[in-house]
Amino acid sequence: MKLRSAAIATAATALALAVSAPVAAAAPTAPTGDDGRHHSYQGRVVAHGGLLLRDSPTRGSRVLRKEPYGAVVHIYCKTRGEHVQGNSLWYLLTDGTWAWGAAHYIDNIGPAPHFC
Repeated sequence: MKLRSAAIATAATALALAVSAPVAAAAPTAPTGDDGRHHSYQGRVVAHGGLLLRDSPTRGSRVLRKEPYGAVVHIYCKTRGEHVQGNSLWYLLTDGTWAWGAAHYIDNIGPAPHFC
């Protein structure tokens, strides 16, 4: 009976590890600085009419919200997308909702963000 209980306990532990491992591996990680801490990026909207923020890094994607000229936005990371005035970079912003803004219309405050 002890052998059966030990086998059940071992199987339960293995199952718990197998179930939790993929979840932990799939969690996104925040960009970090050289010291290993989270690195925060910011930018200022320079589009005079305000900047439309979208659900993907293309001008044809759905508009989620609009940031006014001069607004300071928080940037999570950057990626390549549709070219806007010769610039293919888009920033993933974290202000309220996760949304993409064309980097052409956002001036970095401090260091440029890392790629996603």
